[in-house]
Amino acid sequence: MNRDQALAGFATHWSGTPRVFRAPGRINVIGEHTDYCGGLVMPAAIDRWCWVAAAANGTGRLRLAAHDLGQTVDLDLESLSPRGDWSDYVAGVAKVLLEEGIEVPGADLWISSEVPIGAGVSSSAALEVASLQALLALAGQTADPMQTALWAQAAENRFVGMPCGIMDQFASANGLQGSALILDCRSLEMTPAALPEDAVFLLVNSMAPHVLADGEYRARRADCEAAVETLGVDSLRNVVDLDAALSRLQGGPALRCLHVVSENARVLAAAEAMAAGDLVTLGDLMTQSHASLRDNMEVSVPLVDQLAEIARQTPGVFGARMMGGGFGGSVIALVDRARAAEAQAAIVEDYGKVLGRVPDAFVCRAVAGAGEVIA
Repeated sequence: MNRDQALAGFATHWSGTPRVFRAPGRINVIGEHTDYCGGLVMPAAIDRWCWVAAAANGTGRLRLAAHDLGQTVDLDLESLSPRGDWSDYVAGVAKVLLEEGIEVPGADLWISSEVPIGAGVSSSAALEVASLQALLALAGQTADPMQTALWAQAAENRFVGMPCGIMDQFASANGLQGSALILDCRSLEMTPAALPEDAVFLLVNSMAPHVLADGEYRARRADCEAAVETLGVDSLRNVVDLDAALSRLQGGPALRCLHVVSENARVLAAAEAMAAGDLVTLGDLMTQSHASLRDNMEVSVPLVDQLAEIARQTPGVFGARMMGGGFGGSVIALVDRARAAEAQAAIVEDYGKVLGRVPDAFVCRAVAGAGEVIA
């Protein structure tokens, strides 16, 4: 999609000349279920975008048109409340801005997204960030990418009701061309990490249904919070002696603590491997991450495990793991650039036999974060 197509889409619903914004989805190289524990993550914004064409409409209402879903929603800015559908991500950021004292005008928003839904690449965060930037601009205000991410996260936490960490919104708002971001979710300090020149990241959607995903995500976070309470620390990021911590925990809290502490260490090791161009070690760390997510965080499902194993056994692949909150979504594989097309075809064919249909798959390119698209 491009700006002209967004303008044309808007014109099918409303008159006037809108401003056009876009926000990217994201991959996460490594560092899963660590962000809400004040841990380390390594996301990158990718070249799949959520587009929003927006114009003030002179009313006190938000009129939304979701092009891909063929749905429209009309919301009263004075009485925003969750509806339990996609519009909550837009209404949520509007609500947060209003609570911040920003006079959000009534507006018409045309929305279209290239970010796959349910694939673990943060389609919801992309919609939040793009909508927030559009509404902020129509209100005559600006915000830096950090504040944008914090407001978008607040919308998902408080309005949508998903207790997510900051990673998804941060990556969408702060992405860097050609680079991943090493993000310390405790301090919000970011360090660029150049992606390997000799390899690419391949994403393959497991197409597994997200059964009970939201409730299970909350349960995993609750286990982490229970571990924190037992250990008397501010967050699992502050656990220094893992063996001593595990001796005081049992059941779910013990397993979640083991994952979070070891995953933080893997992020640091992955950053060193990337800087050294050590693709074998980076791939091994990704594979270890998957095993911990499966066994310690217990957020994988059989189809995702099968896909990850197929990917790992494919020539040209250095390592692979599940990506995202779990219970479905995509597998990310580190692949030799020269063999990427061959590897993708082989994985799609082999997993397609398991799935019974052809899965979605694409190579990711790291891009800059969200912003207005100007002719």
